[in-house]
Amino acid sequence: MPADTKNLMLFAGRSHPELAEEVAKHLDVTLTPQSVYDFANGEIFVRFEESVRGSDAFVIQSHCAPINKWLMEQLLMVDALKRASAERITVIMPFYAYSRQDKKHRGREPISARLVADLFKTAGADRIMTIDLHTAQIQGFFDGPVDHLFAQSLLAEYVGGKYGDADITVVSPDAGRTKLAEKWADHLRGRPIAFIHKTRDPLRPNEVVANRVVGEVRGRTCVVIDDMIDTGGTIAKAVRQMLDEGAEDVVIAATHGVLSNRATDLLAGSGAREVIVTNTLPIPADRRFPQLTVLSIAPLLARAIHEVFEHGSVTSLFDGQA
Repeated sequence: MPADTKNLMLFAGRSHPELAEEVAKHLDVTLTPQSVYDFANGEIFVRFEESVRGSDAFVIQSHCAPINKWLMEQLLMVDALKRASAERITVIMPFYAYSRQDKKHRGREPISARLVADLFKTAGADRIMTIDLHTAQIQGFFDGPVDHLFAQSLLAEYVGGKYGDADITVVSPDAGRTKLAEKWADHLRGRPIAFIHKTRDPLRPNEVVANRVVGEVRGRTCVVIDDMIDTGGTIAKAVRQMLDEGAEDVVIAATHGVLSNRATDLLAGSGAREVIVTNTLPIPADRRFPQLTVLSIAPLLARAIHEVFEHGSVTSLFDGQA
């Protein structure tokens, strides 16, 4: 290969092969063959079967359960690429592991999201690409470029196309995400917004103590937006609250479908008309239910990878979204 020819190489961990294959198809490339397996004691072995010298390497891995295994696997892949003389290494984590641990709530706690960024920098990553961070400040944790992609347009276009004729109210899951709700409202042609006032006990994670809806929801189709659905308890309570206050329908839209524990049962029985997520995380058959719709994030990732590879503008993909 001539010295001035750029070489895009795409690598994928084992956590979500379907997404990686779809991204590769959109880019018209093949995933680089590799040997990856677990030793008897749980250690992971990684070796690439082709030369990566001088390549522009993109390493995709979804951080789902068991999250520490897949995080470690991606770190090892980055280290292997660095030691094999890849020219540039971009880490693609559609869902950023430990993103909810972005600050200290009390003394003697770690800032785990910062540690994740430091680990990837130490391993040899030059750049990070991720989707809908839990808090935007995480971009500053990594000492290098961070491409923060947004799934808002994908989700909002789907909702607008299916429910655009209804009287929609965009509902933020808490007061802190009203800015995101306003962007959704603009995307849906100026719809009103509401938010859920809630309190939490810091000693009881994933559990809402109390909530109430602030805004007009009676007789309207409420679209509850969030960055992720984990255990489903918070969002199920919000759905019931809005239906009790006279909402005509409730639709849930979130980027990351973590769906831990009893989330599937809670969401299926919540009364929501539809639950819309993307495939940033794998959703196996046993976690799917009739109201669930999964949209593909692969075209967005492929476009962003292309822009980075061609030294284009990733920001241009979002029409000024921030």
